Amino acid sequence: MIAETVCSAVSAAGLGIAAITAYRKRFLAAARIAAYSLVPIGLVMTGVVEWLADTAFSPTAWAGFGVLGLAWVLFATTRVVERRRGGTRKERKAARASAQPEAVAPAASAPSLGQGGQGSRPASSRPAAASRGEDDFSDIEAILKKHGI
Repeated sequence: MIAETVCSAVSAAGLGIAAITAYRKRFLAAARIAAYSLVPIGLVMTGVVEWLADTAFSPTAWAGFGVLGLAWVLFATTRVVERRRGGTRKERKAARASAQPEAVAPAASAPSLGQGGQGSRPASSRPAAASRGEDDFSDIEAILKKHGI
């Protein structure tokens, strides 16, 4: 009963503020304030406030919320663990079965520096595909394959 009275008072105050705002020629803001102020009285009229009041003082309802919270925590924890491990058991088995025996790229063991030291390799010795921009991600793919991704 007190909750219904408080909601009605809040709605009346909100409608008063909306009327003052409309008087100041701010009609869009007044309409928005009126919409917000009608929500509490609408909740009272639909019975939601009474249901919430009954639920708030029910130990069974609080136990139910606790069980729901525990279920959510377990679900979130399993999702985090699943993401860290790289998927479900079925996905890991499929990945192991399709893994190639040679995980390292063939040219990965070649030295990256030329004979002259740091960066002395001329720009013209780059592969033709890389200069055309067709296969820009080949070295990235090699690194990902090397790590089994």
